[in-house]
Amino acid sequence: MTKTDLVDQIADKTGQTKKDTKETLDAMLDVISEDLEAEAKKSEDERAKIQLIGFGSFEVRDRSARKGRNPQTGEEIQIPARTVPAFKAGKSLKEKVNVK
Repeated sequence: MTKTDLVDQIADKTGQTKKDTKETLDAMLDVISEDLEAEAKKSEDERAKIQLIGFGSFEVRDRSARKGRNPQTGEEIQIPARTVPAFKAGKSLKEKVNVK
């Protein structure tokens, strides 16, 4: 599903125009991105999550430096430490996806 498909489906469910729906979705994604960026600048102990009850939570995690291999040459390389965004699905979302 693309962002356009998502906007179309939300507009159909809410009765809003596609333009208004796109603006709302863009604003939501901007708020989440900006908050995660601000959290990444804090120390690991001070960071907070963005929790959407029933859906999941977004947070920032630190990855330590590690060794890797160049797949083309097999040469060992050093991968630097970095901060990455992470998403953890909530209970309701996990239950909806786990249909058998």
